[in-house]
Amino acid sequence: MLTLIIVLIVLAVLVATSATFLLTGRRRGRLPVAPPTRPSAVDAPPSVVEAAPSEVVEAAPSEVVEAAPSEVVEAALSEVVEAALSEVVEGVPSEVLEVVEPPRVRDRLGKARALFSEYLSAVRGRDHIDDDTWGQLEEALILADVGVEATGRMLGDLRSRARKEGIASPDALLEALKSDMVDLLHGDRELHLQAGATSVWLFVGVNGVGKTTTIGKLGLRTQREGHSVVMAAGDTFRAAAADQLAMWAQRVGAEVVRGNEGGDPGAVIFDAVQHAAARRADLVLADTAGRLHTKVNLMEELKKVRRVAGREPGVVTEVLLVIDATTGQNGLVQAKQFADAVEVTGVVLTKLDGTAKGGIALAITCDLGIPIKLVGLGEGAEDLVDFDASEFVDALVGSD
Repeated sequence: MLTLIIVLIVLAVLVATSATFLLTGRRRGRLPVAPPTRPSAVDAPPSVVEAAPSEVVEAAPSEVVEAAPSEVVEAALSEVVEAALSEVVEGVPSEVLEVVEPPRVRDRLGKARALFSEYLSAVRGRDHIDDDTWGQLEEALILADVGVEATGRMLGDLRSRARKEGIASPDALLEALKSDMVDLLHGDRELHLQAGATSVWLFVGVNGVGKTTTIGKLGLRTQREGHSVVMAAGDTFRAAAADQLAMWAQRVGAEVVRGNEGGDPGAVIFDAVQHAAARRADLVLADTAGRLHTKVNLMEELKKVRRVAGREPGVVTEVLLVIDATTGQNGLVQAKQFADAVEVTGVVLTKLDGTAKGGIALAITCDLGIPIKLVGLGEGAEDLVDFDASEFVDALVGSD
């Protein structure tokens, strides 16, 4: 028995010595930007283990020696690694450390998909195409927020195609409709940067649609892509908006330019462009106040902001209208007003993971010819994704 105890103590000392060597003997490295999972005691990178506080490292040997069984040794090392991770990660933006796989549109569009499938069930259940089929299809599209005008245009084109191609079954008709939707939604979905200049992306939209959050998420993505970013807090009428943008800038690692509450928003954006140019930043993401599209004077002020943002050295390469997809046809009204005022280049549809029916994307594209460039599928930093027409239509209209 005495011999067994001596052997266990010797083994414990050897393990403790090895742990101490790993903790203190190697060069300090760099924490991986995106570890897939939090490392265990066995798999922990040496650079993380070495970052443990010195008092934890010094305490480790005595604890390990007293706990000879291997499972206890591993538990002790896990505590060391946990402390090391806490110290190294503290103050680093979690979004930068963890690159999460972007969500699938099909997974997040479940509610809209269920609603649209319910509307189309009457069409799918028929064995031939007649006037009732067209009436049910029209009702389904209107109820899905496509709108009366866009629905009329789409079904007019579909009728002509059905006659030309001899489409005779409801299933074939729905497949043709899906194809037409994809063709309609295709457009210039690229977010443009002008080389050798200070590009400006201007974000417009009414209050509560998610402009500031969209800027933060997009800033994170562009930083990851290697572009330097400056954020401009152009919503000077709502103090919380500037504070929110400043928080996003800190999380992203970008600079933010803000002005006095109630100040001139154009001046803030102009200063941000000058600041970005002086530091050779690639991009200015400019927030604006939540303009009420029914207020003429406010829309005129937004036109002024648009002109100021484009003054040298700034070049406005994108004017992105952010729309809450749950607002339905009211979102189309907003799109028309903003498009007339500031030459919108693209739309960001937010909150598609909620109660939105999805058809508003078709209405905006059909009636105004403005491409959908980004969609918001949740609250997370990775939940702002590029719009993919084929994926969107399949998620919305798919039969399975």
